[in-house]
Amino acid sequence: MGLFSTINIAASGMSVERLRSDVIADNIANANSTRTAEGGAYKRSRIIVEPVAGAQFRGIFTPEEFDAGAGQGVRVAAIEKDESQGRLVYDPTHPDAIMSGPNVGYVEYPNINIVSEMVDLIAASRAYEANSSVIQGSKEMFQQALAIGQ
Repeated sequence: MGLFSTINIAASGMSVERLRSDVIADNIANANSTRTAEGGAYKRSRIIVEPVAGAQFRGIFTPEEFDAGAGQGVRVAAIEKDESQGRLVYDPTHPDAIMSGPNVGYVEYPNINIVSEMVDLIAASRAYEANSSVIQGSKEMFQQALAIGQ
């Protein structure tokens, strides 16, 4: 595995974690949004990550490991909405209060838990830092290899 493939793998992880941070920030910003353009309360978003297929690593891993996606980096497969029910708060004077059915007078707030979003944000930040350290370590290792060759 060469310098650039190692950096590319870590960079793909950094890119995914940056997007994860952006999605989490969007969730936190909309934690009290009871009305969206689609109608209803804001729904929590999350990213789905998948391994990247790349033939340049076929000789490094066993066929089973390679087919499982080992050593190829990651990418975002999709950004999905969590369609679960948000919390209901009784407030019949709110403009978005439910006017019919069994929940009359209740307002549906987004299905976002700020504490779990902050935990996810910290995890994304740590993963970003870890990938950054991999890039820095790779650079230092290859600089030492070049110094030995001189």
